[in-house]
Amino acid sequence: MSLPPCPSCQSVYTYEDGPNLVCPECGHEWSAQAASATGETARVWRDASGNTLQDGDTVTVIKDLKPKGSGGVIKQGTKVKNIRLVDADHDIDCKIEGFGAMSLKSAFVRKV
Repeated sequence: MSLPPCPSCQSVYTYEDGPNLVCPECGHEWSAQAASATGETARVWRDASGNTLQDGDTVTVIKDLKPKGSGGVIKQGTKVKNIRLVDADHDIDCKIEGFGAMSLKSAFVRKV
């Protein structure tokens, strides 16, 4: 049986403590019965290193990316500020200076 992620910080390292579930990262405790009753888990976006991403985070591109339909290349190390997470094939909507609005995959970024 796999335990649900923490509803507060989305950590996957939850554990059981009697009738409650506990998150070791943020210390949040909640009822195991309430968690099983909802049955629905929120999607968690992770970067290339496994860090949890949230709206508004700043990330760094970890490899050179050549966008389709563009003559330029987004270089490794480019910082992208104020990302927005979406539930699609490309997980991140953002604006990159010099390129404009763009969608990226979370596998090609690392949280700063």
